[in-house]
Amino acid sequence: MANHVLSLEVPDTMNLCILRIVDTSIYNELSPVKCPVLQVSLPGFSYSVAFDQTKISPGFIVNLTACDLEIQNSQCGEKYVDLPDGIYKIKYSVSPNDVVYVEYNHLRITAALTKYQSLMCDLDIAACDPPADKKEKLNKLRMIRSFLDAAKAKVEYCHEADKGMALYNYALKLLNNMSCKTC
Repeated sequence: MANHVLSLEVPDTMNLCILRIVDTSIYNELSPVKCPVLQVSLPGFSYSVAFDQTKISPGFIVNLTACDLEIQNSQCGEKYVDLPDGIYKIKYSVSPNDVVYVEYNHLRITAALTKYQSLMCDLDIAACDPPADKKEKLNKLRMIRSFLDAAKAKVEYCHEADKGMALYNYALKLLNNMSCKTC
């Protein structure tokens, strides 16, 4: 008998207060989907927040906020707190939950990308070959974006969380240096 093939996508978004998770699983039509559970651990947290069939069902798309992830407990639905960048541990399972599951490490880089985009806007380049100073800044920004991409690859595909976070932190340091007006 064929099994469910569980799969999730966690796309990079530019929304600072949302973590989007999409179920891209293939479910066996002959086997009912029972007891789906989605667990999310935030960066630096040792516990996870669980969502069951009251929040998710096969084919789900969820946009999780700080209230959903239990790091905000007031003004939910009125004020939205930004979610931190870092490594989110995500596990999705269906019954039997100890056998049928997938786990992912997702490196959220939304705050870093927001800084990156802001620096790109500040460059004010035209549709022609830029002057040397702007070209140098463009090259630095390309390098920083490469560090962010490498950090995601290390965390999500190579399963080297420490190396990925070191690359992320270095890219963030470079972004902060570029945006500093008095450095």
